[in-house]
Parts: sequence; C-alpha cells; structure tokens
Amino acid sequence: MKIKSILVKSIAVAAMSVTGLVVANNAGSNTAQAAIVQNDASVVTVNYVSNNSINVYNNYETPVATGQTLASDTSWKVIKTAYDSKGHKWYDLGKNQWVRAKYVTIGYHAAATQTQTTAQASTQAPAQSQTQNTQTASNTSASSYTSNASGSEASAKAWIASRESGGSYSASNGQYVGKYQLSASYLNGDYSAANQERVADQYVQSRYGSWTAAKSFWQANGWY
Repeated sequence: MKIKSILVKSIAVAAMSVTGLVVANNAGSNTAQAAIVQNDASVVTVNYVSNNSINVYNNYETPVATGQTLASDTSWKVIKTAYDSKGHKWYDLGKNQWVRAKYVTIGYHAAATQTQTTAQASTQAPAQSQTQNTQTASNTSASSYTSNASGSEASAKAWIASRESGGSYSASNGQYVGKYQLSASYLNGDYSAANQERVADQYVQSRYGSWTAAKSFWQANGWY
C-alpha cells in the first residue's frame, strides 16, 4: 500500500474532478442528484485548517459527523469519490468514512506527519506506542489467524509482501505499517502479525476480489 507512485496517477486523472459534477446532475435539469462518480484520487492529504483537524462523516448524501477527526497534514487512501445534491464533492476513505474534498488536497505530501488521528479508531495511538507495536509485531505469531489463501493466491500474497516490506511485520513507512504496508487506520491500533494477516486478506478481498488480482494491479501501478 505504499503511495510513492500514486501521485502520478492522481495527476493523470485530476481532470475527472472537473467532469464529475456533470455526471452527478440530471441532463437538462438544474437539480443535482447525489451520486458516486469515477474516482479521481488515490490518496488525499488533509489541508492545514484552523482547528488542525477535519470531521469524518458517515455518508455523503445525508452526512452526520461520526465524532472522528483527521489531523492536518495526514495522508489517506481514497476508496470512492462522490458529489452530494448540493454539488459538494466528497471522498470515502473506506468503510463509509467520508470527508469533504474542499478540506483535502489530492496526493501524498512528504511533509505529512507520521502520527495521525485514525478514522476507524476511537482513540489516537501515540507515535511512540505505534513504533513499539510495530517493533514487537514481528515477534508475534500469526497462528491465531489462518489465511484461506493457498496455491496461486498464497504465492501472490507472498509476492506483494516481499515487494511492500521484504516480508517484515515490523516495517514502517509513515502511516503505512507492517508486512503488507497497511494504513494504520485499517489496523485499528492492533499491529500484531495475526491482525496484519487478517486485515490484509479483508482489504484485498473487498478491493480486488483476490490476491492474484491485487498482484496484477500492483504490477501495473506499483502499489495496491
């Protein structure tokens, strides 16, 4: 899940944001309709705002704040792009956790802080605790979780792990953690080997359908 090559893709599709609103409107009508459109970003970074964080909402059509916030200068992977009925643009950061596009910038900022408030955790883990967790994760057995990946699936999974981290559960790159370089927000504060394996399987199944499909995407884009 490293995002060093995502910025190139973001630039290539940035023009889609201009046409997205047209897709979201009825032809020949002045009334806009809420709609999910073609994704125009792979990663976004939270802008600096006065209160140093932005709210996360449960959906883009009738948004209600979840109580979670994202800190300024943190970067997040984007799952969906949508417009609400007022023409406001939104990004889904996964599991229906939406933020207003006006508060983020497309792409990853190298200056982004490594410590962030997660959208999926009820509390924020201090950076030191995250480092300690990732260091001890390599000593944690994955035996408490058994992956269903076998044959070509297991091979593709191992291939991605090798490219992402060299197969190390303790690898860390900014907000990306562990063997599969999963976003810390996805791991929800649990950096154990078992949870890394579990979440990696869930992430790949939901986004690509299989590890072989994820590998093909990685080979084409340099990330997954």
